[in-house]
Amino acid sequence: MRRRLSSARAVSEYFAAQPATAAQLPDPEPLLRNLTIGVLEVLAGVREVDQLARWMSEDAFRALVTRANLTARARSARGQTAARPAHRIVSVRHCSPKDAVIEATVVVAGPVRVRAVAIRLEGWDDRWRAMSVGIL
Repeated sequence: MRRRLSSARAVSEYFAAQPATAAQLPDPEPLLRNLTIGVLEVLAGVREVDQLARWMSEDAFRALVTRANLTARARSARGQTAARPAHRIVSVRHCSPKDAVIEATVVVAGPVRVRAVAIRLEGWDDRWRAMSVGIL
């Protein structure tokens, strides 16, 4: 019985997400740009949040779902309809505090104001995943 349990644990660990090294990962900048625009479109109500699930951790995804629901309620209370935002990425700055981790700030100019989006990416299963996304 003990052998079966350890075997099941080994199988579970084998199929769990595996950390990646920086050498295995692609350039993070295209993902940072696309994820930023995608998140802003989700909050504007013109993109489904599920489209970004593949690129986000479970915690970051849940936080985005919560915020998207709150913005949808606010739009509904004001009687506004969802409209595609016209954002322009002004700059992307990122650094790597350790291997396979990127901390980035993306500055985005909208029609009304300039916003900053902070994103932390970590390498899992040979691709980048957003562990947190904060919009200022």
